[in-house]
Amino acid sequence: MQIQSIPEIYLKSKDQNPECFVYDFKMTEDAVNSKVNLTLNMFSFLQTGEKKVQLEDYVVEVNKKQSVLIKSGNCLMTELLNNDEIYFCKLFFFTNKNISDFLEKHNFLIENKGTEATETPFFVIENDDFIHSFVNAISFILNLDSSISSTLLAVKFEEIMLYLSHKYGISFINYIHSLALPERKSSFRKIVEANVNSNLSLADIAFLANMSLSTFKRHFEKEFQSKPGKWLQQNRLNFAKALIEKGERKPTEIFSNFGYNSFSNFSIAFKNQFGFSPKQCKIDK
Repeated sequence: MQIQSIPEIYLKSKDQNPECFVYDFKMTEDAVNSKVNLTLNMFSFLQTGEKKVQLEDYVVEVNKKQSVLIKSGNCLMTELLNNDEIYFCKLFFFTNKNISDFLEKHNFLIENKGTEATETPFFVIENDDFIHSFVNAISFILNLDSSISSTLLAVKFEEIMLYLSHKYGISFINYIHSLALPERKSSFRKIVEANVNSNLSLADIAFLANMSLSTFKRHFEKEFQSKPGKWLQQNRLNFAKALIEKGERKPTEIFSNFGYNSFSNFSIAFKNQFGFSPKQCKIDK
């Protein structure tokens, strides 16, 4: 799957390099686990549909009643139409310099900063009347000449950051401080273990770890003393077996959750590992 560099693919020219940038993203088909290299921090104001984003060992899901602020980096993005005819999301990009300048100007936020470091690369925002008004305002700015729109977007960025700092207090202030800090990567083991029971492929997990597939495999064998494909399959099948034995899920309901494209393939792998089929699993009572 091709890696999309965002927002670069939305810019009209290679010379365009705005600090604040707004883009209306629309689509008419679902997109699952798209590989995205997010080069700027991004507000995602979802208008219709559903969004799921995974970055390193964190995952967030939002609907049209919510918005999300996402830190720059490699991520897997799933965007679903749900019951809507079109998926529509208004994206507002900004740089780390925008954050640093904002914190320098409003230094009272530094004084109000909490003591706990924020590690999550996401911040979920519950939409309200102010958020709706803000989205309408930046939509209007999009139609203005670039000579004034860039200045107005910088003002709107300051406005939304001040509002969210007031609305969410210390939790949001800690989060924006983390955006301005040097990039910190989650440990390799943490990224792998966070995705062991998912349906992500080796290539997907390698992407989240910011590695090529070959480099990922070398690191994996050194860290876990096992081949990654075999290790993931064994752990995923063990977890699937536990779910079936607990009676929580039927075998036919879970095979796709562990990366299998058919129940037949899942059954074969399951029987090869345990000596009996998923349907022969005894449910604990």
